[in-house]
Amino acid sequence: MFLSFGRAAAAGGCRGIGRAAAVSCGDTGIGRSVGGIGLRTSVWRREVLSIEGKVHQRLQLHWQRQRQLQRQRQLGGVSASGKNGVLLPLLDRPAPLRRVYNRSGAAVVQSVAVSVLVGRRLQLQPTTTTHVPEEPCRRTYSTSLTEKVKMPEAKPFERLPNAVKPLHYQLSITPDLKSLTFVGDVSIKIEVVKETNRIVLNALDLEIKAVNLSDGQEPSKVNVSAEDETAEFTFNKPLAVGSYNLNVKFNGEINDKMKGLYRSKYVNEIGVEQYAAVTQFESTDARRCFPCWDEPACKATFDIALVVPPKLVALSNMPVKATKSVGDLIKYDFETTPIMSTYLVAVVVGEYDYVEDKSSDGVLVRVYTPKGKKEQGQFALEVATKVLPYYKDYFNIAYPLPKIDLIAIADFSAGAMENWGLVTYRETCLLVDPQNTSAVRKQWIALVVGHELAHQWFGNLVTMEWWTHLWLNEGYASFVEFLCVNHLFPEYDIWTQFVNDIYIRALELDCLKNSHPIEVPVGHPSEIDEIFDDISYNKGASVIRMLHYYIGDEDFRKGMNLYLTRHQYKNTFTEDLWAALEEASKKPVGDVMSTWTKQMGFPVVKISSKPSGDGKGCILSLEQSKYCADGVQPSEEYVWMIPISVSTSKNPGKESASTVLKTKTGEIFVPDVGPNDWIKVNPGTIGYYRTQYPTDMLERLVPAIRDRSLPPLDRLGLLDELFAMVQAGHTSTIEVLKLMNAFEAEENYTVWSSISNVLTKLGVLLSHTDCDEAFRKYEKNLLSRISKRLGWNPLANETHLDTLLRGLVLGRLAWLDDEDTVAEAKKKFEQHISNGPNLQADLRSACYKAVLRAGDKDTYDTMLKLYRSSDLHEEKDRISRALGATKDVALLSKVLEFAMSEEVRSQDTVFVIMSVAMTRVGRELSWQFFKDNWKVLIDRYQGGFLLARLVKFTTESFATEEMAREVETFFKEHKSPGTERTVQQAVETIRLNASWLARDTDAIKKFLSSQ
Repeated sequence: MFLSFGRAAAAGGCRGIGRAAAVSCGDTGIGRSVGGIGLRTSVWRREVLSIEGKVHQRLQLHWQRQRQLQRQRQLGGVSASGKNGVLLPLLDRPAPLRRVYNRSGAAVVQSVAVSVLVGRRLQLQPTTTTHVPEEPCRRTYSTSLTEKVKMPEAKPFERLPNAVKPLHYQLSITPDLKSLTFVGDVSIKIEVVKETNRIVLNALDLEIKAVNLSDGQEPSKVNVSAEDETAEFTFNKPLAVGSYNLNVKFNGEINDKMKGLYRSKYVNEIGVEQYAAVTQFESTDARRCFPCWDEPACKATFDIALVVPPKLVALSNMPVKATKSVGDLIKYDFETTPIMSTYLVAVVVGEYDYVEDKSSDGVLVRVYTPKGKKEQGQFALEVATKVLPYYKDYFNIAYPLPKIDLIAIADFSAGAMENWGLVTYRETCLLVDPQNTSAVRKQWIALVVGHELAHQWFGNLVTMEWWTHLWLNEGYASFVEFLCVNHLFPEYDIWTQFVNDIYIRALELDCLKNSHPIEVPVGHPSEIDEIFDDISYNKGASVIRMLHYYIGDEDFRKGMNLYLTRHQYKNTFTEDLWAALEEASKKPVGDVMSTWTKQMGFPVVKISSKPSGDGKGCILSLEQSKYCADGVQPSEEYVWMIPISVSTSKNPGKESASTVLKTKTGEIFVPDVGPNDWIKVNPGTIGYYRTQYPTDMLERLVPAIRDRSLPPLDRLGLLDELFAMVQAGHTSTIEVLKLMNAFEAEENYTVWSSISNVLTKLGVLLSHTDCDEAFRKYEKNLLSRISKRLGWNPLANETHLDTLLRGLVLGRLAWLDDEDTVAEAKKKFEQHISNGPNLQADLRSACYKAVLRAGDKDTYDTMLKLYRSSDLHEEKDRISRALGATKDVALLSKVLEFAMSEEVRSQDTVFVIMSVAMTRVGRELSWQFFKDNWKVLIDRYQGGFLLARLVKFTTESFATEEMAREVETFFKEHKSPGTERTVQQAVETIRLNASWLARDTDAIKKFLSSQ
């Protein structure tokens, strides 16, 4: 699944606010192959040769243990724990584990013979007792699951019992798009593997009408629980081991929550409002559509039928097998799916056009669009037909289904969803209007398509056993999307963008005390949504990139093929992936990578240098410790296996030395380094760690920034690392302000994106002080040279990256109320809304913000008219997310009211509110608005990552202890399921901001006044 916030922000994109859109750069000056990973750490490899001889022995013992486990499971009950409690990979899917969790995610009860311990050092503050609410929302007999549940603070959770497992679903759904209800029936072929008198499966928001087994038995008792999201059918006599058909008839609502089977509103070609019926089941919402074993390890095959009006398109995972008339309706029977998890099942019913083509390997690809807009699906079609054969070649495994559909959905909470054979997207993540779609948006769409199609193998063909291993899906897809887009669009220089978009975002979250390891135990569904975050996606992708660098592309591909082939149509744990990559590379992947996936956070490596005794180079002393945002070291011991590589001014594009730091301290010899030469650690920003340089080493790097002899990835990496040292209080903010002055001649888009990120953060911080205006002047001076070079109009032979850079720079200047920028923006906006020429799509976000900041109510009203007249969702996003730029408090209140109105889709409401929260005048306004509308927002989103993102952006920009306590108190008194970790992170960030201001405000004022 592709989340709907983050990278495409400044362009009004679907992944968030406050970050420039997807970042990239020009020539890196380094001969790297994939994202700077052509450089190989030969010394790292040599360092581990001493233990590589043990790898074969480990693997032999590993597979011998697997066979023993398999035999023991067949005999009934065995511990799945390996050494130190780490899960061993399994050849076949084990029976689903039954675990009880408290709301922190820590396992507190393990009620069957299988014991599991995931992770070596979990920073989750586990409790040893469970809290059971006095009045749980449990009913002894009912057939409706539509009541709302207020989640308790410590909600126990159990996985489904393993006595019964599903084999095949025969599912039929008849949606009524007028009454917004549906009728369904499902016949589930089940296998009773252990005698039992009850069948427990998942169901939520369904009215169960009838239940029976194929032998005629009916349950003596039906117990459904909205709290547990289950239906339990109890029979008078035990069910013997064997196969049965469980038949269930049920009704439900086509809801407005963007989960389960939900309604998506659109306006058809003749201007009439209509609804489509759409599904979104990840992570645990298939149960809202039909009773099922809604856990990823409970795989089965599916025969799906849809009964719909004749003029509507009906789609599911597989091609249509047969159609027939049923009264006034048409019944579509779809071919049987492969064995798959319930969260990947999908159906769509509505009015759509499509474009189609076949990939070079023979897969039918269709892109479905709103009626009358099929030409907007052409770009995604071209990308998809090239992506499939690329992945077939890369994985050496063909796409296993006969077709794949990509469909644009008007109402969609995430960015996209990888349903097998029927991938659903936000319109902004799939559709391209040649006249109105920006260059950054096209790039974004290419990445999203690459991400979702990667899941067809990594996630769909092979699926994580439980949500603890979500990162196996999302981290890997977030890495491979860049591989794919780099292959298709080399002009994007997409791997350089990876550092800003993925790597740095992960580090920013992972330095908090309230972060979490890549692998984190999760239980209740409300907890699952919280780990769809920058750790699972971006840290996961970053450590895989580092691993790819370690073992090399050839062995990486071999290992991936081995992993996918060995586990196809099954479920896996993280250790299964490490085992395959170890087998392919003959390297101790598990030993290396466990330090990165099972520990929270990342290291900072402190560097010092001295001349070598022979005078032929220098010796770098290395010391690792956990990097913490507050600068305070934890009491626990943290040690990582860190790949250390070094480049020097003698040859900036070549690795001069490398090693693996396996202990707290170490040394590395760097040859041919003179007293005036610079040394750069972690060239290409491959290793997932920070570097802390002494002043003299840093000063020698500054001239290389000015003359750009330091490659772009290293220029931006150096700035980002110094800024991290500032945030943690290891150095003063004025040091990063001084360093940024060295970037005045910078022309690289990705480097400027990193600068913009720093400026944005400092701008938010200093908006709490009286030196805000002085800082804005500093920013304008820094941006003046590049803005004059770029101007407003395209240059002759300008590159894709120049186009992106212009939008970034003008957007920043618009935010700073730069007089020349505002004057030109007003002129171009007037032309845009009158007789033309139309404003270039990449400049609209900057232009809209500039005129809104300088305008009045008439300007605001004009912008609303423009919003209402557009039928392109991308343009509506650009406008609605610019509205918060206005400086008029009364207008900002109107923006907040507009965000909650019928004119704004629920999926977009949070981003409009966030646009207000990002401003100095709107910060307190949006927080108060959130508190006043808390109940409405909870009812609308019922938890989930959209609500969590709103919590984050309406709170974390404050900078006083008073506000930290207020936020903390509010959420203690107003439980918001699925946002607990986000609240903790936001409160921590507020306190970090307060400490930063207390520490550096006076020095910053003094520095800015001297400029």
